[in-house]
Amino acid sequence: MVAARELLLATNNPGKVREYTRLLAGVGFCLVTPADKRIDVEPAETGQTFADNAVIKAEALAAASGLLTLADDSGLEVDALAGAPGVRSARYAGDGATDADRNELLLKNMRVVPAAQRTARFRCAIAIAGGGQPTRVVEGAVEGVIAAAPRGDGGFGYDPVFCVPELGRTMAELTPEAKNALSHRARATAKAAAILAEINRGG
Repeated sequence: MVAARELLLATNNPGKVREYTRLLAGVGFCLVTPADKRIDVEPAETGQTFADNAVIKAEALAAASGLLTLADDSGLEVDALAGAPGVRSARYAGDGATDADRNELLLKNMRVVPAAQRTARFRCAIAIAGGGQPTRVVEGAVEGVIAAAPRGDGGFGYDPVFCVPELGRTMAELTPEAKNALSHRARATAKAAAILAEINRGG
């Protein structure tokens, strides 16, 4: 039996690794992380868009590993905050801040924003690079509103404060299966999976 080809996920974030393991099941690749391969490369995310940063990470990790590499950049865009935190979602509350710190700051900055103006979206861009392939980028998004307070203990990042209106729940209140049916990462990954399946078929 031929061993599955390795696909490097350009992240060591346990939450992301868990989601990608579910979302890419059946694509035919063996998923590995930089920690698995003892790769310590963290390129500066200097892009102006999520797509820019995904490409920067994918190409840097592909060059360091020699493997086909999948990287994403994702975050929260809040309309009342002119699109912030945007590409700075992970750095919104400063270096070393926790998810709880970022959520607390976001809610503080939204405290006077009325319910009708609390619209937001999660956006995800995925880049696939290396392995003798041209770099390709796909994107996904999901619309929602910012809750008045954190709810739920699932997910990670801004999930506890991002409410999906049609469900009346935050992302953190959803089961992993429910989240993976509608999340920004799931929507982008569905497109990425089609590319990976094509690559796998082509050898």
